[in-house]
Amino acid sequence: MDIRKLQKIVVAALEDIKAVDIEVINTTKLTSLFDRVIIASGNSNRQTRALAKSVQEKVKEAGGEVVSVEGEDTGEWVLVDLGDIVVHLMQPAVRSYYNLEELWQATPAARRKMAAASAASE
Repeated sequence: MDIRKLQKIVVAALEDIKAVDIEVINTTKLTSLFDRVIIASGNSNRQTRALAKSVQEKVKEAGGEVVSVEGEDTGEWVLVDLGDIVVHLMQPAVRSYYNLEELWQATPAARRKMAAASAASE
């Protein structure tokens, strides 16, 4: 399935269940493992699980494949692996703590510079 089509399906599935702060990050220049990271928040364990279920259902309906799902038992952080896209569904406190947006948006050189600055300030 075309990456843009898959991305639209995932974002629409998240919007259907009222996901908060949906962010799509293009990772094609950062890793060869996948092309996009999509991060969204749910306000409860129930909502994050519902978001994951919605993504899985919509992707399968469109003929896509769900490679794996992790974290549905707790619902604090659910990861849906779609092969070309990895979807992270988190509660706001977990999302803030892990700050995946910063990790995936920084280039390797920028990450090294941030790490060096952090180490120097300690």
